[in-house]
Amino acid sequence: MDINEILKSYAAGARNFQRLNLQEAELTNANLIGADFSYADLRQTRLGRTNLSRACLHEADLSESILWGIDLSEADLYRAVLREADLTGAKLIKTRLEETNLIKASLCGANLHGANLSRSLLFQADLRPSSDQRTDLGYVVLSWADLSYADLRAVSMHHANLDKAKLCRANLSKTIQWGNLAADLSEASLQGADLSYANLDSAILRKANLQGADLTGAILTNTDLQGAIMPDGTVHD
Repeated sequence: MDINEILKSYAAGARNFQRLNLQEAELTNANLIGADFSYADLRQTRLGRTNLSRACLHEADLSESILWGIDLSEADLYRAVLREADLTGAKLIKTRLEETNLIKASLCGANLHGANLSRSLLFQADLRPSSDQRTDLGYVVLSWADLSYADLRAVSMHHANLDKAKLCRANLSKTIQWGNLAADLSEASLQGADLSYANLDSAILRKANLQGADLTGAILTNTDLQGAIMPDGTVHD
């Protein structure tokens, strides 16, 4: 089934497109709300600005795909592969991304507000702001996720759940490139998180919970820890 057949079938009411091979296909600005592409081969596809909100991409392979501006709000991407995918400016609001592979993916300026990325792999992922939008990870679930070496400069992660997450050598420092924006982890939960050698220079961790976290070698220059619960359980004044 090619792209035109998919669009015609969808317009006729079809929603089941499981296990299709659409490698390197181009489908931009399309409307496929609620479509089911579970287990589909979508490697190197171009799906820019396509509306796949509430769609199912359970275990789909989207490696190296161009997904800038795509709408995946409330979609199911459980165990999907998004390795090296370009999700710049994507809408991933309340999206299910548990156990997904986002290694080296670009999520610059993406909106992941309230998304669930527990146990996902974001090793070396790029979550910096885009030219016109800050990456939103507010209220996101990243418990047990691997964000080692991730670029999280200027990201908004207020109230995020990062319990047991790996943030080894992650970069959460302040940068002048985006108007001196600081990474905001205010009231985030980082219980038992691995922040060893992470760069938290000027990051905001007001009222964050760091109980049991590993801060070995972490850079805490000018870090705002007002009211934060420290690894030993004491409250920072």
